[in-house]
Amino acid sequence: MTVRIDLSGLPAERVRFTASPLAELTAMLHVLAEPGHHPEFAGWAADVRAGLRPELAERLREAEFLWRSSRADFLVPARPRPTLAEELDDVDRIDDETYVAAALVTTCGSNRVRFGAPSPLADAEARDRALDLAQARGALQEAFAERLLEDPAAVRARVRNTLEQCAEAFFDAAWTRVAGQLAADLRLKNDLLKRQGLAAVLASVSGAVTLAPEGDGIVVDKLQDNATAAGGAPVPFLPSVFGRPHLVVIHAPGWRPVVQYPVAEAGPLAQVSLETVTRRLDALAHPVRLRLLRTLARGPHTTGELAHAWGLSPPEVSRHLAVLRRAGLLTARREGRYVRYAVNLRDLTTLGADVLAAVMR
Repeated sequence: MTVRIDLSGLPAERVRFTASPLAELTAMLHVLAEPGHHPEFAGWAADVRAGLRPELAERLREAEFLWRSSRADFLVPARPRPTLAEELDDVDRIDDETYVAAALVTTCGSNRVRFGAPSPLADAEARDRALDLAQARGALQEAFAERLLEDPAAVRARVRNTLEQCAEAFFDAAWTRVAGQLAADLRLKNDLLKRQGLAAVLASVSGAVTLAPEGDGIVVDKLQDNATAAGGAPVPFLPSVFGRPHLVVIHAPGWRPVVQYPVAEAGPLAQVSLETVTRRLDALAHPVRLRLLRTLARGPHTTGELAHAWGLSPPEVSRHLAVLRRAGLLTARREGRYVRYAVNLRDLTTLGADVLAAVMR
């Protein structure tokens, strides 16, 4: 499963690495809403929550659907600006229909408002559908959706004011602390892009981001199947400290694609592909293969030894071992006329973390 960004028709500068204050602010807001996703920031999140004025804490609670499970597209800018105020000004220039549709995407759950469908601001059936979806997700979501559809201008102004209050309460200080880290990452990325080209810099962003074999697209390994086009402008890549471990890709119809990637603490982290994770889970789903692994966990065995231990035929054991080897869960070593199989302990023990990383990114 992948998200593909088509680069066809773009000039030589096909990607652009730059920082976005608004994208980093909403990464911080996601940390506050989902601290379990970000254990390394647990102390920071606890300190911020403890210091919030009650009114601001309530405001964040009422609007957290814009950044909790997914980001509203307008919160990850395709045209990053130097300051938060400038980026919020750009958000203000979005028309109500576009803003509301993007806000309802995060408020009402998956498949909420289709691009090109009737606007819930003008169509009664679309409005009822949006409210039904919001209601199914809880009273807070329903109340937010009702206010948004009733008076989008008032809700937009309140959301902007909330984000401005966040700047004063915690963002400005945190942004100052991470600015050097972001700037260093941008220097490295832009230097790598200049010296080694697009494929190399994409590999440095994440093992889940690659250049398509034909060189005409960016492929992001995500639990989604979708495609979008750059639309004649370079694709922005936004580094994030608070975004770890998430790899955010804006790819909805009507929006320019944007990638917000986590800045690694000590060099790029290895990423196991979704295909590999799926293959390993499939390999472990068979009870016979689990029994074979149970024996192999105690030490290397030959096919014949495994067949005898479990009352199976050697060809049957060989078929199961082949599946486990293709999944990378076994190693094989020839000793004379025997081949001894052993568990790949490193990859087997990290499988849980690999599954979690695949789901979280």
